[in-house]
Amino acid sequence: MTTMTSAALAEFKMPDVGEGLTEAEILKWFVAPGDTVTDGQVVCEVETAKAAVELPIPFNGVVRELRFPEGTTVDVGQVIIAVDVSGGGAPAPATEEAAVQETVPEPAAEPAEDEAPQGRQPVLVGYGVAESSTKRRARKSAPGQADEPPAGTYYAQAVQAELNGSSTAAQATAASVERDERGERPLAKPPVRKLAKDLGVDLTSVVPSGPDGIITREDVHAAVASAAAPAAAPASAPVAAPQTGAAEAPAAAPVVSGDARETRIPVKGVRKAIAQAMVGSAFTAPHVTEFVTVDVTRTMKLVEELKGDKAFAGLRVNPLLLISKALLVAIRRNPEVNAAWDEANQEIVQKHYVNLGIAAATPRGLIVPNIKDAQAKTLPELAEALGDLVSTARDGKTSPAAMQGGTVTITNVGVFGVDTGTPILNPGESAILAVGSIKLQPWVHKGKVKPRQVTTLALSFDHRLVDGELGSKVLADVAAILEQPKRLMTWA
Repeated sequence: MTTMTSAALAEFKMPDVGEGLTEAEILKWFVAPGDTVTDGQVVCEVETAKAAVELPIPFNGVVRELRFPEGTTVDVGQVIIAVDVSGGGAPAPATEEAAVQETVPEPAAEPAEDEAPQGRQPVLVGYGVAESSTKRRARKSAPGQADEPPAGTYYAQAVQAELNGSSTAAQATAASVERDERGERPLAKPPVRKLAKDLGVDLTSVVPSGPDGIITREDVHAAVASAAAPAAAPASAPVAAPQTGAAEAPAAAPVVSGDARETRIPVKGVRKAIAQAMVGSAFTAPHVTEFVTVDVTRTMKLVEELKGDKAFAGLRVNPLLLISKALLVAIRRNPEVNAAWDEANQEIVQKHYVNLGIAAATPRGLIVPNIKDAQAKTLPELAEALGDLVSTARDGKTSPAAMQGGTVTITNVGVFGVDTGTPILNPGESAILAVGSIKLQPWVHKGKVKPRQVTTLALSFDHRLVDGELGSKVLADVAAILEQPKRLMTWA
């Protein structure tokens, strides 16, 4: 990730976050030429297709040059900043072999007898340094192969653990782990890398069949048929619209045509990933959406009561909290709905845990972080987790790990005054619940027409996994709990 020049200039390259991504956009520089930097100091913030991360510099010195301005998309491996380290504190010069290895975090190689011990290794914030005493193996070369960053894809994932029954999946996982341990990139020619990127395939999860472990076009097409669903955001409206935070990305520079009748906005980063994921979801999973309108007056009263409860002191209590709990109870009563589709083995994989996704709008686009093992949380614990999730999204600090592994999602279109919608599934998930606006409406209550707090719920589900009866039971249970919230106790 760093190289040394003869003029005692250390060059810091755009790192690979290890998520199969090939580029990142420089959002903001925190230093300028002439500034003094120290080992571990954050020098810039970049945005990948998954999240915004801060990059720390791995040495001491004086900034001599920023190679790219803010707003520039840079390929992994390109030098982004040069630092004069002649004053001392620079790391020992890396070997030619180590200089081309740009995977983050880097395993620590054993120093040669004539080399000084390596100093602190650069890592991305949130990604620890992987210590290892094993020297990095030399990378094999293949005829016609370019020495370039891995192609990968946005929001692509390796084959999940639930594919354990498949020998092909096991081979893919083993091959990926072996490559990661060796610090090598998947071997593939540039046309194959482009094909993988276009089709949404992570090359680290592909089983190579070519000579010397080279991935072929056929391998990529085979991976498409059995690819695990990527962790991306659904194209439904978000639960919350976090306001601009400290890490807000600069808006993409619009390009105005000559007659000023059109504006062109570059699609990149998170928005590009969303577009790719939504196309894949819409044309892969057969969507079905059902609706129910329900009187939530009692739920709204309970929300107000909980706000004054000591158990919720300092916690965010709102209708979303009880809606989330209602969905978790409905899933407990109908566990078959919490599943995933295994295309390779033609199996339905039932999940015995619920990673509850919450769609959130951010300045960079729609993201869906999820609450891990939400089914095991008490109501106050769920309130705390929801609060942390929204705050992190508002600050633009949601990590890639927080957006992976979701099983079901809630999206609150009601915050925009919308009555309901037909949300698209988060890829790899079985269902998504849309919650409309809650407002006073005339409603028949105890034989009389009265103004009541009413909302409309919409549940979209994958009809390969969930038939109409099961989907209807889940939606009806959620509605019944919100109408009579005491069922949270009697049904839990």
